[in-house]
Amino acid sequence: MRARLESLLLPLAVAFGFVACWHFAVKWTGSDIFPTPRQVLTGTWELVEKGVLFKYIVASLFRVATGYLLAVFVGIPLGLLMGWFTRFRMALNPAIQVLRPISPIAWIPVAILWFGVSDVAPIFLIFLASLFPITVAAMAAVQNIQLVYIRAARNFGIGGLELFKKVVLPAALPQILTGLRLALGVAWLVVVAAEMIAVNSGLGYLIIDARNAGKRYDLVVAGMAMIGLIGLGLDFLVRRMETLDEVRWGLSR
Repeated sequence: MRARLESLLLPLAVAFGFVACWHFAVKWTGSDIFPTPRQVLTGTWELVEKGVLFKYIVASLFRVATGYLLAVFVGIPLGLLMGWFTRFRMALNPAIQVLRPISPIAWIPVAILWFGVSDVAPIFLIFLASLFPITVAAMAAVQNIQLVYIRAARNFGIGGLELFKKVVLPAALPQILTGLRLALGVAWLVVVAAEMIAVNSGLGYLIIDARNAGKRYDLVVAGMAMIGLIGLGLDFLVRRMETLDEVRWGLSR
């Protein structure tokens, strides 16, 4: 009970301290450009009253969810196959290692050229940004499985798809989840950058539009705060998957 209370109170204390330092720093410097926490809250409420904030949050989440889930459905099977079959890995790994270091931001002009100013462009960028961390994590997870588990399963006559289902996938899940968390963080970063250039809605668009339309820095910081809070919530949801029995089996190794 005490540990749970501390896990709640300590982050709140840090957040309160940060907001207090932010407020007094703005007052001490006498800045009339950077907003105070109160001004940011006022700006956030203004966006709520206009019905803009919820619409932009939904737009960003839709793009992230679509691109990210596509990357999950492609990246996990691809990584598992590359980790299990040596020749498959030898054939595809060089191409992945060439494409992986390319920043997703560098693909923005290409995405706009291919898909125009539409939702497809940021979804494509999110898919690319998420695919490689997920694929590499799944491949490494399979390669790191202790052979004793594979041999024990085969001694009991388990093979083929059943071996993948009962041994390989549960043992690889913890490392795959780490890749999913990293990929989700990257996806959330990329959608904000893409929305500043490739579309006219979403939290990224809100930030750049508020900057250009009268230098509303209170709305800029409000958009930044919403991005951070939603990112925290998404990471929490992924971490909750670690409580699944299948994942605990892999962690218990």
